Amino acid sequence: MKQTSAAMFCSISGTTPEDPVISSKTGHLYERSLITKALQVRSFRSPPFPRDLRGGPNPPRRWEKSRVSRPPGTKISKPTFAPHPDLSPQETGECPVTKTPMTLEDLLEVKSSKMVKPRATAAASIPGLLSIFHNEWDALMLETHELRVDLHGTRQELSHALYQHDAACRVISRLIKERDEAREALTNARAAGPAAAPGGKRSKDASEAMDVDGGDGKKARGGIPPGAVDAMTSKSKELSKGRKKREISADLATPEAIASMSLGSNAPCHATKAKGIHAIRVNPNDANEVATGGADGSVALFDAAKGKRATLMTGHKKAVTDIAFAGEVILTSSVDKTVKIWADGSEKASVAGVHEGEVTAVSAHPTNAYAVSIGGDGAWAFMDIAQAECLSVTRDADGAKYTCGGFHPDGLILGTGAADSSVKIWDVKSSKVAAKVEGHVGAVSSMSFSENGYYLATCAEDGVKLWDLRKLKNFKSFEAAGVRCVGFDHSGHYLAVGGADACVHNVKAEWEVVKRWEASKAPVHALAFAADAKAIYAGCSDHNLRVIA
Repeated sequence: MKQTSAAMFCSISGTTPEDPVISSKTGHLYERSLITKALQVRSFRSPPFPRDLRGGPNPPRRWEKSRVSRPPGTKISKPTFAPHPDLSPQETGECPVTKTPMTLEDLLEVKSSKMVKPRATAAASIPGLLSIFHNEWDALMLETHELRVDLHGTRQELSHALYQHDAACRVISRLIKERDEAREALTNARAAGPAAAPGGKRSKDASEAMDVDGGDGKKARGGIPPGAVDAMTSKSKELSKGRKKREISADLATPEAIASMSLGSNAPCHATKAKGIHAIRVNPNDANEVATGGADGSVALFDAAKGKRATLMTGHKKAVTDIAFAGEVILTSSVDKTVKIWADGSEKASVAGVHEGEVTAVSAHPTNAYAVSIGGDGAWAFMDIAQAECLSVTRDADGAKYTCGGFHPDGLILGTGAADSSVKIWDVKSSKVAAKVEGHVGAVSSMSFSENGYYLATCAEDGVKLWDLRKLKNFKSFEAAGVRCVGFDHSGHYLAVGGADACVHNVKAEWEVVKRWEASKAPVHALAFAADAKAIYAGCSDHNLRVIA
């Protein structure tokens, strides 16, 4: 019978052991040194053992020889070994192959011939080295594959997180839009209900019904009361009939007369610390009374007949932004978020708490009973002048921040200019946008309606634009350096433009420039025509009112 021989290999290294031992518990054969080291734990983990046998980078040695100094002539004994200082060996009590509990006492020595050494490892031959390299390559490819799988999973998690974020943003945007629509619908519904109690004054219940929470800490008021709407409609019809029969004054200054004007006087109207006059208005009932609003928060009344300031009124804490005459009273808006009402040279009332930001403009209705304040918070408020009370607040659905605005001469249309370069035309009765025109670059700094009701002039960083309100079309544009303000005269024949300088355009002559004046304290912040365009008042970056006549 043919006999076969079986080779014995170490269960850890896979090579023939020189000092073999066998476990009485697992039955596996080991190299004594390997199983001894495997049953101990070190303070760091070494690379796989076969790597050391293949000639690759050697793992840190578990033990190192320590040379002991001896006196000369001392007999050298067997070398001693000291544990590596970084290692702290202790028995683990676990077989590295089967993970069976095991100690050094479970190892049985296997007797073998010491004369015959085991054959060289596979790393000693080229085929063996190729096999080792092949195994290393396989292991590297497996590790790379695992890394790619992990990377793909991470990318999927990131993509899912970004998708959830985008979806959340869309939901928030939709909810905000629905909230704004609900607020607008609620405001319109409140406006359709009873707004006033008998006697012309709103009852407490009506006031509470019209005040609804705006969600931002402020109260959004309902629509304009029917009584105010009726008064404005009646006045509009009256003005429309009169406008068709309106005759231009025979004393209106001719283009030649305007071309011959020059800077006449500089009248100090505000404190010297003021850094500009931001608003100028001529009293329509008294051409000799000119009101100016300064950066120091004061309001000055200039007497054109005497050529000097007649009255100085103080009350605003910050710069005055606009002025309007309403019969015998004067309205002013300010950066301090208030609108003040003045009469007989003193403050009579103040409207506060309506706007969250600066009030950029104020405009009186032709009835002189109502006015609107326009705020940088994107809201315009309709108020009763006699009661000094806000009746309605309308907020821009687009979130635009208003920079200027005012009533159309008929009083049923309101214009607003915004920081986003848009110009909106509002139907005052319904408090809704009737039209929106765009074309400017930069914030709209000023606007003015022509007295004939057909034209609207606006200015921004890119210059001046003229709009035909009948077609809602920009029919004329011209550049103006550093333009800050525009304004038609009462006849509608001339347009004044202020910026790096001051100039007047002739409407009836294809808007050509009639005269241009240099400004010593540029820029020009405000311009206003005197009666019949006999003079022009200019406010610059100092405390003086300039009279061009």
